[in-house]
Amino acid sequence: QVQLVESGGDSVQVGGSLRLSCAASGNVFSINAMNWHRQAPGKQRELVARITKGGITNYADSVKGRFTISRNIAKDTVYLQMNSLKPEDTAVYYCAAVTIEKNYWGQGTQVTVSS
Repeated sequence: QVQLVESGGDSVQVGGSLRLSCAASGNVFSINAMNWHRQAPGKQRELVARITKGGITNYADSVKGRFTISRNIAKDTVYLQMNSLKPEDTAVYYCAAVTIEKNYWGQGTQVTVSS
């Protein structure tokens, strides 16, 4: 079992920045990758960024160059630095821990970008 707790969501203006955090606990050694997903109202949940156990990162085209995923292994925490935020970034952001057994999800944190 893996437990995830996200934090850092807030309301910001266009062009602003936020840093989301996702703290993992439990069987963290089973985690092969950590993802950030988001879900806007009326839309499907989409993968935003991923960091593998080996440190390889991937991003959705819509956030490349603006978002950065990183981690602090000692703290079992993954971050999502979001810069140059746009209204279309408004969504609930979820982190997910990918294991062989299943994906574990956090409760989500709301990000609202207003003009």
